[in-house]
Amino acid sequence: MADVRKRLVFYGRVQGVGFRYTAKYLAKSLGLTGWVMNEYDGTVVMEIQGREPMIHKLMEGLNRNGFISIDWIDSKDIPTVDESCFYVR
Repeated sequence: MADVRKRLVFYGRVQGVGFRYTAKYLAKSLGLTGWVMNEYDGTVVMEIQGREPMIHKLMEGLNRNGFISIDWIDSKDIPTVDESCFYVR
């Protein structure tokens, strides 16, 4: 199964609630690479790469966190890149 890469923009209560560090923990445990960062408009942007089922597991994990409240997500498929880890920007 080939890796995919997605650029995701999360809207809702996603800053100041441990979103980025939860994403980092989940990504590392699922073997995903990419990055996540806060934007000035209150959204969180993530580029996530790996197998599609693992990306879905990461999303489920974010939704299970009681402090995080995702109202909606803009998602775009983008080309994969050569990288070896997931980090917080």
